[in-house]
Amino acid sequence: MKDQDAHFDSLLPPLKLDRRGFIATTVAAGFSLAAGPAVAQTAIKTDASGLTAGKVDIPTADGKMPAYRAAPAGKKNLPTLLVVSEIFGVHEYIQDVCRRLAHLGYLAIAPELFARQGDPSKYTDIPKLQAEIISKVPDKQVRDDLDATVAWAAAHGGSDDKLGILGFCWGGRQVWLYAAHNPKLKAGAAWYGQLGGDPSELKPRSVLSLVNDLKAPVLGAYGGKDAGIPQTDVDKMRIELAKGPAAAKASRIDVYPEAPHAFHADYRPSYRKAEAEQAWQRMLDWFKQNGLGG
Repeated sequence: MKDQDAHFDSLLPPLKLDRRGFIATTVAAGFSLAAGPAVAQTAIKTDASGLTAGKVDIPTADGKMPAYRAAPAGKKNLPTLLVVSEIFGVHEYIQDVCRRLAHLGYLAIAPELFARQGDPSKYTDIPKLQAEIISKVPDKQVRDDLDATVAWAAAHGGSDDKLGILGFCWGGRQVWLYAAHNPKLKAGAAWYGQLGGDPSELKPRSVLSLVNDLKAPVLGAYGGKDAGIPQTDVDKMRIELAKGPAAAKASRIDVYPEAPHAFHADYRPSYRKAEAEQAWQRMLDWFKQNGLGG
């Protein structure tokens, strides 16, 4: 994750808290600054024709959390996909992913899970972003906010009986965690999410340690040349899945040998078109196989 742009200074406006403790923020306009000087001109751009798409507010126990929602206009009881962002928050790339999924018949919703800690879209320095926002986000907070998002979606055209989740990088790890939490989940897709790591107060369990708790099968998409996720962890995870309960045994990890980290991020130099398209189609097939056809 510590790639180009660590040399930039952070350009942060003063942060303001609302009366319930959320940072005064919204979903981002454009691409996150920390993701790099854009190769954004190469990014996939999906329009919102025929969709209901835009910012919504998710009620939580301590205030309203911003999110981006896209769904086929006028439809109800839609299969619902939670979309969990990388460390850069709900910026244009994540919003576009939601629109792509909505055109396939899903209600896709991406909550801004960093809203209490800050606005990641304003950072230009990845180490500062990691230290000042990402490292302060508790797993429990994420889990509760995803639960709140599911409840909102079910009341606004989605179905919590047809529920899936996908996530990228930081969000990929959260996919595994949520699959060990919500018994209503049908399936997950984890794009290069961390598997190992030492426990801490905010991150009490690694993905490797919770395989026996999986309640829904997860499809993993990992890069063989990912410098941040050891292949030894991928190998360990495959072994643990094979020994685990039914949902674990039904899970699968695909490794794309020549792909780096963030190979689906079409707005970054790490993008690998062939691998990204193959992994995307496999994800769509995975959701359909697990009762989540759009």
